[in-house]
Amino acid sequence: MNDPFFLLLLFGIPAISGLVSRQMRKRFVQFSSDPMPLTGRQAAERMLFENGITDVQVISTPGQLTDHYDPRNKTVNLSQVVYSQSNVAAVAVATHECGHAVQDATGYAMLSLRSKMVPMLKVSNIALPVLAFGGAAISQMAGNHGTALLCFFALGLPALFSVITLPVEFNASRRALNWLEEVGIAKDEQYSRARKALFWAAMTYVVAALGAIIQALYFAKIFLGRGRR
Repeated sequence: MNDPFFLLLLFGIPAISGLVSRQMRKRFVQFSSDPMPLTGRQAAERMLFENGITDVQVISTPGQLTDHYDPRNKTVNLSQVVYSQSNVAAVAVATHECGHAVQDATGYAMLSLRSKMVPMLKVSNIALPVLAFGGAAISQMAGNHGTALLCFFALGLPALFSVITLPVEFNASRRALNWLEEVGIAKDEQYSRARKALFWAAMTYVVAALGAIIQALYFAKIFLGRGRR
């Protein structure tokens, strides 16, 4: 119970995650009352057009916080509120997702790397229960090296994926903010609020990455320690 990794997983990460999520939601509610000249859909379509992207469709998707770019079918998926409303929060989210579309169109290396890792994450989903229930047997058959390799697939890959996600998200936000500033859609206070909204959204990924790293280290310590006995 005094293991620092365990305490961070049990108390620290959930507390930080809750704080960041509350701040993000607070900012988005606050900035949803700041009018903008375009709806989220209009801003997204204009950003795509002005970046020479003609093969990506902007569509509405059900739910809240469901906004994402899908490189498989070339769609910017915006939640209904973001899609239809014309405020700072909606435009910030919409252009951020278009930032991912621009990354895809320009061959942004980190996005390509993250996309290539997605199939490997399926391996980690299989490896974790195998490691949890058969770690000792695997250690006896494959030795510490085999256990370490399985630990990497089960725990290291998700943590690495979370870390690689960070530059992808920050870069998409930077592309969105640069475009908003260049075309003059967000000026002065509007730009500042869009930046704050995207900052707190990005912080959720930072906390997720931190949690994934700590979880990987904690369970790797357990499984590798078990393998030595």
